[in-house]
Amino acid sequence: MIQPAATPAPHSPVEDAQAFALGTALCALGVTMLTHLGLITGQTAGLAVLLSYATGLSFGLVFFCVNLPFYALAWLRMGPRFTLKSFLCVGLVSLMAESFPRLIVFQTLDPLLGAMLVGAVTGLGLIVLFRHGASLGGIGILALFLQDRTGFRAGYTQLIFDLCLFGAAFVVIAPGLVLYSLAGALVANLIIATNHRPDRYTGR
Repeated sequence: MIQPAATPAPHSPVEDAQAFALGTALCALGVTMLTHLGLITGQTAGLAVLLSYATGLSFGLVFFCVNLPFYALAWLRMGPRFTLKSFLCVGLVSLMAESFPRLIVFQTLDPLLGAMLVGAVTGLGLIVLFRHGASLGGIGILALFLQDRTGFRAGYTQLIFDLCLFGAAFVVIAPGLVLYSLAGALVANLIIATNHRPDRYTGR
């Protein structure tokens, strides 16, 4: 068996660029399906979706603003490189989430299947970003910080936050939609917890 190098080579700027394009596009696609169905998701994106539903403001604007307070933690705890990468990725998702509904139209999308697909594509998109030293801000920053410092997996931190978020969602959207949303969030978090482990892969 080939053992991984003790210190993996850093990703090149070109590799980071393609990863950011892919990861943010997958996450924006997930948001597009999600809002089409009237569902929510977890993490800071889920908070932004919920606030968007409650206020009528666009998801992209709310998502960008909600993340702003977390950059101070990112700068102090994760460093300027991680912070700038995350800021860029949040901006890309915000812009794509505004554009995709004009470019993608769903004629038929079952809510349960849609929720599962949302979980799958966003989970994969987040893994791509994590492995290139970035996140989508907010709870993702806190989750990665705890994983790096304590070994507590990022997916589990996000799951705890999600449970609180989904409890609040019952006030805003129908209970059935909350349950569908919860299924999708579980898929995303399990994908991250299984595939982004500090003992297997360290993004740089």
